[in-house]
Parts: sequence; C-alpha cells; structure tokens
Amino acid sequence: MEQLEFFTVPSPCVRVCTVDEKGYCQGCMRKREERFNWLSYSPAQQLYIIKLCRQRYRRKLAQGKVPVPNKVLEEETSPQQDLF
Repeated sequence: MEQLEFFTVPSPCVRVCTVDEKGYCQGCMRKREERFNWLSYSPAQQLYIIKLCRQRYRRKLAQGKVPVPNKVLEEETSPQQDLF
C-alpha cells in the first residue's frame, strides 16, 4: 500500500541541462526518461528517483568527476556579510 503524499515532490532540476557521457543530466543526475516522465510518476517513484540521483552524484564526486567550487567564489564579499 502506498502512503498518501500531502505535498507534491519538487523536481530536482537545477536548469543545467547538459548530458554527460553516461546519459545523465549534469545538473540533476536524472536519466533522459526520468526527466521526460517526471510528471507521470507517483510521488513515491519521484522520491526514489531523487534517491538515485543523490547516489549518482556521490559516486561521481568520489570519482573526482565533479568540479569543486572555486575558493574565490566563497570569499566574495556581500553587503549582508557586514551583518555578521
């Protein structure tokens, strides 16, 4: 029996829609059919796909295939930093 969901599962899309050599979106790590059929999946299926995406990302990170953000980006000053 499937649990009822009260809220919709948001799409993991981050608007970086390029595909890697394995066919995964480099932004959200979904396969082509997972991206195209997202709205037709049940909430349980969507949550499972998000779990798979996290695993794919961690695997890619462990292999060193994900670029690490530049330290310069983290050190940018913001007017809000004065509040801290």
